[in-house]
Parts: sequence; C-alpha cells; structure tokens
Amino acid sequence: MEQAVDECVGLLGEVTDRDWEGTPAGRVTWSCRETAVHIAEDLIAYAGQLAGRETEEYTPFEMSLEEGAGNAGAVRVIRTMGALFAAAIRTTPRQVRAFHPYPFRSANREGFAAMGTAEVLLHTHDIAEGLGVAYEPDSELCDFVLRRIFPHVQPGPTPWQTLLWATGRGELPGRAPITEWRWNNNLVIDTERLTLEGVTPAVADDLATVGDGGCFEWLGGGPAEGTRVGCGLVFKQYEDGVHRPEWGTYVLVRREDDQALGAMGFHAVPDEAGRVEIGYDLVEAARGHGYATEALRALSAWALARDEVRIVVANVEPDNAPSRGVLTRAGFTAVAEDTEQVTYELREPGER
Repeated sequence: MEQAVDECVGLLGEVTDRDWEGTPAGRVTWSCRETAVHIAEDLIAYAGQLAGRETEEYTPFEMSLEEGAGNAGAVRVIRTMGALFAAAIRTTPRQVRAFHPYPFRSANREGFAAMGTAEVLLHTHDIAEGLGVAYEPDSELCDFVLRRIFPHVQPGPTPWQTLLWATGRGELPGRAPITEWRWNNNLVIDTERLTLEGVTPAVADDLATVGDGGCFEWLGGGPAEGTRVGCGLVFKQYEDGVHRPEWGTYVLVRREDDQALGAMGFHAVPDEAGRVEIGYDLVEAARGHGYATEALRALSAWALARDEVRIVVANVEPDNAPSRGVLTRAGFTAVAEDTEQVTYELREPGER
C-alpha cells in the first residue's frame, strides 16, 4: 500500500501545474482534482475503520482540504493519509475485522490494505488518463490486489491489464467488457470457539506449498497435508476462472489464542441437483476436542441456508472411525458404502 501511494505521489507531483479542476479523470464522473481528493478520503476512511474497530457502519466523519490548497497540497494530503493508513494496518491485530459492505460486511487488515491499494492504483490511472500522462504500476501491486479482493476474476495476460478490465477500465481478448463490478472480501463464519476464515487465492497459493498462509500461526507448527492439497485445488480453480470464494476453503482458527487448527471447505460449487461436497482436516494436536464437529455443523448450516443447496455430501474412508464420528455428531447420515469410501449426507429440513 505504501508503494502504491509513493508511486501515486511521485506521478502526480510532476503534474501539479496542470488544470486538475477543469479536466475529467478518465472514465469516472469526477474531475482530476475531485479524484485526487477522493484518494485521500478513501485512505483516511479505511484507516478510521481499522483504528476505531468499527463493526457496524462507517466512522461518521469527512475529510476536506483547506480552502486555497492547490494541487501540490492535494498530493501532500494523499501522502499523509497514506502514512496514517499504513500505521493503522501495522497496529491492527491479525484477527480484527472492521465494517465494509462488500460483500459480507467486514474485512481484515489485509483486505483493507488491498482495497486501499486498489483505490490508489485505479484512481491514479484515472487522473493520468485525464491529464494524458503515462502510468503503469508495479505488477506485484496489481497481483496483490487481484489475489485478495478479486478472487472471482481469472488471471489475464498481465495483472495490470486484468485489474483494469475487472474494474471496467480496459479490455481483455476473449472477455466481455465489464460494466458493473465489486471487489470481494473473504467470508468469515463464527462458531462458539472458532472462526472459519475464507481462504483468498493469495493464502491458498502460500498454503499449497510450504507457507503458513502468510498470516496464520498454526498449532503444531504448520497445516496438515490435506490442507495443502485442498488449497492447491482452490488456487487451480482461481487460475482456471471457476473459483467462487464462498464455495472454497476456510481455515479454522481458535479464537482464544488465534491458533489455526485445520481447514474445511467445499470441493466445488453446488451442482444442478443442489448437492455440494465438503471435506476437512485438523492438525493432530487439535483432534479429539470437538473442533471439527463444531465447524462442520456451522459450515453445513451456512450451505443449506443458500437457495442453491439442498444436500451437503461428505465421503470418508471406511476405516476412518474418527472422521465418521465427526460426521455422525454433525447430523450426517451414511447413505452408501463400498470398499473405498462411505458417503454421508446432510439434507435441508424437509428434503427427502
């Protein structure tokens, strides 16, 4: 985020002698001046959400430049608001989530950092386009944004081209133009003892290899192999353009100590019959305490509350007694069995 602000300030600082007030900013409806102020407003608004731990709505304040502040003054304010936002990100604990409406009414510090970076990149582009100056941000900045708040967007030729297309500012070969768009923060589901945190493509990519997900502290030192395999599948779905984030994987985090215990998630989106398959694993040190059952009840209930789901399915090896016990305690019923697996189902009330 700091890099994005530095690049923005560096570019705009070179063109403060231009007419920002009378020049439209790219494809947006604001002038270049109004767009610059908007960048600063977004940065301090996001800082306020995190610093104030706002959970229900936006912090009720507005920012404005002093009368007579020129274009150079607007650039200084962007730099200052960026520094305040960076400080808020650094001092916000990993597990804190603050209000943002899209799409699940909250975001963590990484989500806010990605939203702030997106605002800076895109609106710097708008101003540069309006003023007729060249601007292309660092590719890693665009990739940071896409992998965190555009999980539903298939990667394109370059991250910058993809981000411009995904926000209605550019074209990609073979893809229809975008006229309406929203970014997508990850879904979080709370249970009595756990938080189920939706895995973004960035987290999935890290967990699929040898990482910890970039932000998680794992009980026992790291995730189980099933978590790495599942996250590899999630990232492959993202690369293929078929990933739907709420139907992906969730890391199970114990709230009392913020330790990651395992993962649970869906193999794919629900099929035409309303069936969706679920899988899970826990690190060895977390087994035997009812965490998997608790998480499975919550995630299954969330799925069955969706219009497109009527049956949640789980398959388990016949000799895996602990996992079969988890399914039974969560309300699932065995419906089929062969030498390789037992199929369990949980149906919505009234479904036969």
